[in-house]
Amino acid sequence: MEMLGWIFLSLTLVAALAAGVFVFFWKPWNTARQERLLGRARREFHLRREQLEARFMQKAGSVGKPRGLRWVDCDFDNDVTYARDRRTGQLSAFVAVTIGFEAIEGGGMEDVAAVGNLRAATAVFTYDGEQRWVTEGRAIFNLNPSEAIQYYQANLELVAQEAAATR
Repeated sequence: MEMLGWIFLSLTLVAALAAGVFVFFWKPWNTARQERLLGRARREFHLRREQLEARFMQKAGSVGKPRGLRWVDCDFDNDVTYARDRRTGQLSAFVAVTIGFEAIEGGGMEDVAAVGNLRAATAVFTYDGEQRWVTEGRAIFNLNPSEAIQYYQANLELVAQEAAATR
């Protein structure tokens, strides 16, 4: 029985050592993997940005929000802010936008003077599980990208910001 105890103790120590080595190396390995993914995602975002912006405008305009208004223009800022979902690890890109609307006839907004005012918002793009950027046309109104990430800080963490190159 004494030999069995020594074997059990040895196996326990080996398992504890293996767990310690795993914990020691896990964070740097995972961080490096996330950095590679972020680099690939950023390159892909810039390659497809024009298409993504057009898709955003198409999707956002078809959602029907705000009610009674039609999206007529959307100017995208050059800066991009990236965030990661704290639970799933999914990347998102946030871009400041300025949106112009017009009233839809019969939509109840024709007499509202502020309809023509430009609105500030943040366009949201997500990097899906198939390594490509998509958009559902989601706009977060009245917040710039940094403020939007701060507002959703329980779910999102800021991972990178790209300022437009000055000319």
